[in-house]
Amino acid sequence: MAEDSDLERTEPASQKRLDDAREKGQVPRSPELSTFAVLLAGGGAMVGLGSGLMQGLERMMTATLTLDRAVAFRPELMLERFQAAAIEMFITFAPYLGIVTLAALAAPMLVSGWLFTFEAVAPQFSRLSPVAGLGRMFSVRSLIELGKAIAKATLIGTIAYLVIEGQIDPILGLANEDSRPAILHLGSLLGIAFFSVVGALALVVAIDVPFQIWQHQKQFRMTKEEQKQEYRESEGDPQIKGRIRQLQREQARRRMMSEVPKADVVVTNPTHFAVALRYSERSNRAPVVVAKGSSMVAERIIELARENDVPVLRAPPLARALHEHGDLGREIPAALYTAVAEVLAYVYQLSRYRVEGGVLPDAPGDIPVPPELDPALGGEEA
Repeated sequence: MAEDSDLERTEPASQKRLDDAREKGQVPRSPELSTFAVLLAGGGAMVGLGSGLMQGLERMMTATLTLDRAVAFRPELMLERFQAAAIEMFITFAPYLGIVTLAALAAPMLVSGWLFTFEAVAPQFSRLSPVAGLGRMFSVRSLIELGKAIAKATLIGTIAYLVIEGQIDPILGLANEDSRPAILHLGSLLGIAFFSVVGALALVVAIDVPFQIWQHQKQFRMTKEEQKQEYRESEGDPQIKGRIRQLQREQARRRMMSEVPKADVVVTNPTHFAVALRYSERSNRAPVVVAKGSSMVAERIIELARENDVPVLRAPPLARALHEHGDLGREIPAALYTAVAEVLAYVYQLSRYRVEGGVLPDAPGDIPVPPELDPALGGEEA
């Protein structure tokens, strides 16, 4: 299937798409920024460390080029001298190299942050295709890069020409100066030309960095279909999620139903609502709601209770209040303690009757509950 055209990619890149590209080493890069940082750091380090570098270079050349007769006829001593000179050269230029290297590493981080990955250097055989190579050579991006290179060369060349033209008389006057002052003067002139060119490059960087960021965002723009597909992959297909939620509800219902045989009583309305309660003096301060439901679920709770000889008590106001305000697995609300205590008293009397016989206790009538807890008050009962 052909790739989507740029006209179809109207949506901005998602954060996930940008993160995936980043893991592959695809981040905005500005070669102009790196070049500018290295040149600026190198020029600044040369100005700050130039005197020490020249002194170290002078010592190295003096020690290397000064030979006595004994050294001249003993090659092993000459090798040792050259090794010592190389070590001194490295020590002398180490601070300068460190500054330039740090600038080269830090400059890309200003655009794309810290990134360390081997994806960018992994072999990709698609790059070996001549057709793909020709396509990259004559692509719009290549033409843009060519235009940038021409514009940069023109700008820097113009600045360099103007600087040199303005310094032509001092440059010609170097021939009339003594060697040491002439060298210092030449260094000053070169420094002016160098920093003028670096300043021109700063203008190129100010244009290139935003352009590279915009180009990177444009490269990873998405179609509406890609956005929908990514959402489905990250959030999950709605049908699958619905099925998972359904299975979770069924599993929770099965766990709830398994608690009904362990309940002390089931309070009903009589079939609209059913709430199963269990009370343990050792582990609970108040009765706990172990199962509740309405309609078909309520009927199943009542059926299980009767199959397992769990008392079923008709108390509509209390059943409605417990179903509305009682949380599954939690103790009943404190406002219902008195009403539920009356139910438990009946349950204990019924349990004693089943064991010892005697007079069958009368089931309590409609047990009153606080009006604010009864959802039926002020409206028609379901």
